[in-house]
Order: sequence, then C-alpha cells, then structure tokens
Amino acid sequence: MSKYRKLQSIFIDRIEVNQYIGLDTSILFYNKLRESIKKPLKMILLYGKPGTGKSVLINKIYHDTKEKKEVFLISAPIQNEEEFIKKLYTFVLPKSTLPEDLTYNRFIDICNTLKDKKHITVLLDEAQLYPPSMMEKIRLISDTRVIKFVVSLHKTEKEDVIAKEHFQSRIWETIELKNGTVHDTQMYIQKKLIQQNYFEVSNMFRKSNFRLIHKLTKGNYREINKLIFTLFEIYDHYETSKPSKIAHLHIKNRFIEMSALKLGYIHA
Repeated sequence: MSKYRKLQSIFIDRIEVNQYIGLDTSILFYNKLRESIKKPLKMILLYGKPGTGKSVLINKIYHDTKEKKEVFLISAPIQNEEEFIKKLYTFVLPKSTLPEDLTYNRFIDICNTLKDKKHITVLLDEAQLYPPSMMEKIRLISDTRVIKFVVSLHKTEKEDVIAKEHFQSRIWETIELKNGTVHDTQMYIQKKLIQQNYFEVSNMFRKSNFRLIHKLTKGNYREINKLIFTLFEIYDHYETSKPSKIAHLHIKNRFIEMSALKLGYIHA
C-alpha cells in the first residue's frame, strides 16, 4: 500500500473513541458535558449540524466515564418501544431478571419505586431518528429522575422545535456544537497526522492551505475528512502516474482545489 493510501485511511469518517481530537473547542464541549452529567438534571441536549463531532464526543464521554459512573450508551436508535424499555431496564437493574410482561407503564412504576435510590445516565445518539411517540415517553421517563438522558441530535428546524418546546421544562442544559475555526481546522488535520507519526506530512501543510480548507469546508469535521481523503487520493494517483507533479515540499492549493472540484464544493 502506498503512503498516500495509508494517509487516506486516517481521514475515513469513523465514530470511534480514537477519532476524538483534543482541540480547544472540543475540549471545552467535552468538559461542559462531563460537568453537566454530574448535575441533578433530568435531560441534557447535545445538538449541532452533522459533522460537528456529536457522536465522537458521546462515545468519548461514555468510554471515559463508564467505569466510574453508571453511564450507558445507546448508539443506534431502538425503534421498537418494547425493546427500548427492555434495554433501559437492563441498565437500571442489571442483576435482576427481566420481567416477561414488562411494559412502558410497568417500567415507569419500577422507576418510581427507585426514586432517590438509583440514578443512571443514558446517552442517546442520533435521537432525531426516534419517532415523536418515543421521544414523549423518554421525556416522561426522565421525570422519574432515575434516568438522566443525554439526547444527541442534529440541528435542524424540526430538532429546534424539540429542543425549545417539547422538552423545554425538562432540559436544564443545552450544549450546541459548532463548526471549527481556521485554527481548529489546522489542529484537527495536524493532530490526526501526528497521531499516526506522519510528522513530515503534517509539516507539508501551510497556513494558506488551512485557510483554503476552512473556506471550502466551513470548518465542518466531516467535510474536512472528505476533502483531505480526496486530496491524498489525488496524490496517490500522481505518485503512480506522474510523480514529478508532487515532487515538492509543500501541499499546493491547486491540489486542494482539485479535491474540492471532485467533491462538488466548487465548480469549474
């Protein structure tokens, strides 16, 4: 495998703990969420546009706190209400036998008997995929105060309604993730490369490259991954066909622009 093929693999968009990059803004969000989980809240809303790092942050929080606190993660929405309630039951009473006739109402009753005795946190990723009826039940379960929900969802008009109206009386903390700055873009790319010991490649990027990348991606980490993946895809092509084209010490903006053209960010 060529060097540039290996470099491409670094920028494949994945939801894994090791994909968390400690930037100024991401550390700020991380610390804020950890502190929020410690508070006696019913619900915490974590939202932002796709590609702002919500899922990676949720996974990082889960990885770092699961051994110290009763924190649980549901990474993919469970659409079936019965299966969802069963999953919550195993979180609340992990050593108890699952009742055969467990219903939502019975689960609420169980939670009410555990008030002031049991407190856990459940992280719900991709919560915008839950149907409204399920979101309403999640809201009512949070009222028992046995389960604190961290609800992570995309920022759209629909989700704004959920945030501002449907859960207004239950959400005591709202954390909105945003796209990164030019500095965040630079640190994100360089740290990903340095983590894999590609120090020389990291030094190939200049300030003008990062400004252009930020302009093209608006600092969205998913779009940065796509753009840099495509950039190294182009470099791999030239390495095998016309190596003289890339025989220089620094990344050329024209190759970044070629990547943007290929992705449709700009048009010829």
